[in-house]
Amino acid sequence: MAELLVLASASPARAAMLDAAGVAHEVVPAAIDEDALTAALQAEGADARNVADALAEAKAVKVSARLPGRLVLGADTAGQVEGGGWLGKPGTREGLVAQLRLLRGRGHRLVSAAVLARDGAALWRHAAVARLLVRHFSDAWLDAHVAAVPEAVLGSVGGYHVEGLGVQLFDRIEGDVWTVKGLPLLPLLAQLRALGVMAA
Repeated sequence: MAELLVLASASPARAAMLDAAGVAHEVVPAAIDEDALTAALQAEGADARNVADALAEAKAVKVSARLPGRLVLGADTAGQVEGGGWLGKPGTREGLVAQLRLLRGRGHRLVSAAVLARDGAALWRHAAVARLLVRHFSDAWLDAHVAAVPEAVLGSVGGYHVEGLGVQLFDRIEGDVWTVKGLPLLPLLAQLRALGVMAA
């Protein structure tokens, strides 16, 4: 019987991607202070790749230390606006309006990192980058968009779901949809096959 992967993330999107790809897993969220760790890394000058990787590792290592012998996946996404500034999770519809106004007509990068750990030690890591160019939209369109999107987008970095209404925000996306949704899925699947967790 294949090993059951542990997902150290409460993200429904990541769980759904694993489900759709046929990766048997259970969810055990890591209780880490993501905001404090992110703020500390940013204060040290870390870029989006370093932030996403450090958070993914912290989640994977913490949960794997509690579950001896189990293979644990930690993942995280960080975003930076071209020209300066970090993307966060809007939290409220007012915050979403402010963030989308900031992004209007500008490019930003999302980095989605994944780390596999066992017994409190990282075994493998990968980070993938997507670049997204937000179109110029009217204030009236923005107000209607923010009123129409589901509550779940407020907890997503950037404040959109490209698999839903969020796709209307963009002129161009460079990179794969899994990276934008929060997981470098193809490299992860290749590593799970290499480890024998999935059939090759």
